[in-house]
Amino acid sequence: MWSSEKMTGKSCSSFCGKDSSVRHKFAGDKASLSALKSHDTQRHRRILAAAELPLGGDGSPTSAALYYTKIQLGSPPKDFYVQVDTGSDLLWVNCIECHNCPKTSGLGVPLTLFDPKDSSTAKPVGCDDPFCKATFDGPPDDCKAGMLCAYSVTYGDGSSTSGFFVSDNVTLAQVSGDRQTTSMSGNVIFGCGAKQTGGLSSSEQALDGILGFGQSNISLLTQLASAKVVKKTFSHCLDSSKGGGIFAIGEVVEPKIKTTPILDDKTHFNIALESIDVNGESVKLPTSILDFGKKQAVVVDSGTTLAYFPDETYNQLMEKIMAAQPNNKPVTVQNMFKCYEYTGNIDEGFPVVNFHFENSLLLKVLPHQYFFKVEENAYCIGFQNTNIQSKSGDEITLFGDLVLSDKLVTYDMENQTIGWTDYDCSSSIKVKDENSGNVYELHA
Repeated sequence: MWSSEKMTGKSCSSFCGKDSSVRHKFAGDKASLSALKSHDTQRHRRILAAAELPLGGDGSPTSAALYYTKIQLGSPPKDFYVQVDTGSDLLWVNCIECHNCPKTSGLGVPLTLFDPKDSSTAKPVGCDDPFCKATFDGPPDDCKAGMLCAYSVTYGDGSSTSGFFVSDNVTLAQVSGDRQTTSMSGNVIFGCGAKQTGGLSSSEQALDGILGFGQSNISLLTQLASAKVVKKTFSHCLDSSKGGGIFAIGEVVEPKIKTTPILDDKTHFNIALESIDVNGESVKLPTSILDFGKKQAVVVDSGTTLAYFPDETYNQLMEKIMAAQPNNKPVTVQNMFKCYEYTGNIDEGFPVVNFHFENSLLLKVLPHQYFFKVEENAYCIGFQNTNIQSKSGDEITLFGDLVLSDKLVTYDMENQTIGWTDYDCSSSIKVKDENSGNVYELHA
């Protein structure tokens, strides 16, 4: 999810293996294709000691197209449902007396407004707090001693969230044995939402907030890692068929995962794409794809649904995919999606697309992983041309949930690597407790 975050004046340790069920935001709903593209457009404006977060939702473009989880905040702890997002940094939730905060959710989850007065451990963060001094980038007169440290996030579609920072306990499920968890907590600073605009004020797909897993110092993971509560490593496994999956903080011991370096960009998770082939036929890469020392960069973002490519790459991909069915011409739906009526096995009728990354890391995308079913015998390709640009004006290549599904993906910010392996996301993984050295099984 892409956002502009601004502060304005207004080791596994004992926590290895946190358990969190994850759900998909649109699960059970059939979203229109234009709504799906709009969701991604909005997203490009806005993911603990082995901990497990229960994931909800699924990556299907025609259902939720977003994953969310439940965390607990405050003392006594209260439940909050938040979007899991690797494309942004800040954890924020809607707070009491919020202006334009949704009261109900079309997702069927209960919404809760955080009230600092109801928590015995909540403390406001002032402008003289070291956290605020390190993150605030506005005029000095906008944030002085005696004032609350405010935040403001504006997303690409014009919607926004704003409020002030508070410090309080976050409670997660700590893996304490095979398929067993106990509660653990750590103190973090997060945004207390006072005003929402645009889509964030709508009840249709409302959640309590967003949990960013980006690399900056304001992220929940970075704060907990700095306090030696957890390692700065997390993994997700998104189940494309059943929805939900696994989201874990800490070192994954099993399965073994091959990795590739994260490129030197602290804003997003960028990795170096070396080549693409469609059933062995090469696709020429443009030189304008985010040029990190002449490396072709791909942004990995769990909060985006589809995969996006510069025009030159997209056109070649479409040409080679469509060549597999010369007598079955696709139709263009809503001026953006190439769709087929097809009664056979998608995997047998269309080619495999292979993405080759630095360190010989392969992302093999089968047809059923880049097509999505819109109705009986009707399928659309989940590749789009970018229309997304970096600050330098270059077209961006971006991989979302669709091609990341059915893979265990690990983000190791301590060693600056990302890796993955094909995996059954409805099964279990093994994670290491850095404090005890024990290895525990973590289930979906």
